[in-house]
Amino acid sequence: MSATLAFELPPSLEAHEPPEERGLARDGVRLMVATAHDGRIVHARFRDLPDFLEPGDLVVVNTSATLPAALPARRSDGTVLKLHLSTPARRGSGDGWWVVELRSANGASPYSRVEVGDRFELPAGASAEIVSPEPFASSGTRRLWIARIEAPALLADYLHRHGHAIRYGYVPRDWPLASYQNVYAREPGSAEMASAGRPFTPEVVTALVTRGILVAPVTLHTGVSSPERSEPPYPERYRVSAATARLVNAAHLWGGRVIAVGTTVVRALETVADPDGAVDEGEGWTSLVITPDRGLWTVDGLLTGWHEPEASHLEMLRAAAPEELLERSYRAALGRGYLWHEFGDSHLLLP
Repeated sequence: MSATLAFELPPSLEAHEPPEERGLARDGVRLMVATAHDGRIVHARFRDLPDFLEPGDLVVVNTSATLPAALPARRSDGTVLKLHLSTPARRGSGDGWWVVELRSANGASPYSRVEVGDRFELPAGASAEIVSPEPFASSGTRRLWIARIEAPALLADYLHRHGHAIRYGYVPRDWPLASYQNVYAREPGSAEMASAGRPFTPEVVTALVTRGILVAPVTLHTGVSSPERSEPPYPERYRVSAATARLVNAAHLWGGRVIAVGTTVVRALETVADPDGAVDEGEGWTSLVITPDRGLWTVDGLLTGWHEPEASHLEMLRAAAPEELLERSYRAALGRGYLWHEFGDSHLLLP
């Protein structure tokens, strides 16, 4: 991370609850718009998003839906923990092999006293056995593990009966899974909400379409975000359809801009992009890590949230916008009281 983006996030700028609990509509959160070509920064509300885009632009959203991926877990010594399911494991077989993270009971901190062979009791007679460290986790960390989950039903059904949305220490209480779903979410698979899209409402989508701004879907199932502190992102499942690929290519041909809603959309689109910006359909697992040196090949603008100072996502932002503009944006967000995390405010980076 660049030193210019080093900062301390005060607890007062952490969003502790959904904006609806603060008297705001989803699209009532704040939106900062930063434009690279003229260095301008504008402060607005998310419902004003269509005002900053042009007919012929293409907004690409992630339609992955959030799983209730957090389960209470009890270690054999009686320690009460949280088990967070991240992504299906690519080794092993069947429904129950997952990359997992163990955290303290309130989700505030990772639990590191984990060894291969440990077993944890889960609700309704289910269990989790630690099989191995996650091979793609950064060296030196013991945060992510491969576990075999034994449950009395298909895991998706079991989670919907006994799981709840993952939350961290800055959110002091549980909220319904609906609070963690984007309005256009369709396919369950994400451990955590692709939160850049949370402020969208049917009214905002309608306003975009009626102004001639296109909207297209991709799917990228997110893993747990907690490892993003100084660690590169690990492999995630994605799908870019032929229809979306055609729209991306067409938008560039007619001079429109491709605006990615969230870093997940950037990762999916850039995985199937060529250096000249053309994209093709594709699906599978992506291990792409976007850095300023690699740059963005097909995405022109990015709608995102506000990232913590040690988050590797900041490297992607440095690929999307000039560093001086990012520095001014983050300084303005801190000074004007923008809110961080999944229930917080938004940041639109335009070329």
